[in-house]
Amino acid sequence: MTGAPASAAGGSGAKPVRGGKLGAAAVNQASLWNIANLLTMLRLVLVPGFVMLLLHNGGYDPVWRSFAWAAFAIAMITDLFDGHLARTYNLVTDFGKIADPIADKAIMGAALICLSYLGDLPWWVTGIILFRELGITLMRFWVIRHAVIPASRGGKMKTLAQGTAVGMYVLALTGPLATLRFWVMAVAVVLTVVTGLDYVRQAVVLRRRGLAAERAEAARAAGARSGRDSAEAER
Repeated sequence: MTGAPASAAGGSGAKPVRGGKLGAAAVNQASLWNIANLLTMLRLVLVPGFVMLLLHNGGYDPVWRSFAWAAFAIAMITDLFDGHLARTYNLVTDFGKIADPIADKAIMGAALICLSYLGDLPWWVTGIILFRELGITLMRFWVIRHAVIPASRGGKMKTLAQGTAVGMYVLALTGPLATLRFWVMAVAVVLTVVTGLDYVRQAVVLRRRGLAAERAEAARAAGARSGRDSAEAER
């Protein structure tokens, strides 16, 4: 999620590039290749690899599913690190803002769809989670002009529950562990619905406040213009 500052990209001893536009382009190109963005790119690359590993040999080979779980775990872990690195070291870039949520939803969506395709997970569970994730993403864009919806504690718990549950379903578990993963997924679904409704509430409130502020600002601007017009008319 990210982008190094121009000074970090070129280094303290880097020679200036002739030509303003060309120099800026070179700095922007270099700033793309920072550690946080590389982790995001890694997650994107892991998606097709994860799908191939999970579906290999019919999708029911415990060994290949263990490999698929490892790929999924790496994707989930890098999701935690790239955001932390971006915020800590000011590595935020336009690429990271777009690619990071895409990578998050791509690996989770791929896992859910594959598990439902294999018959391990009911399609309605996949539908609820994907509908919520896509819906909240669109809602964030709906209100982004007015405010940013912050990630809540419930949202973070939802992400942890989803990742844990899906990871357990990717593994070929049997016995008590198979029962446990059912309940972990049930918790994930409940958190998915509850936090989704809370985000909808936040979005509606933020949009109303934003629109009210815009109307108030427009009224103040109109009043100021009217005052100036009246003053000029009296001259």
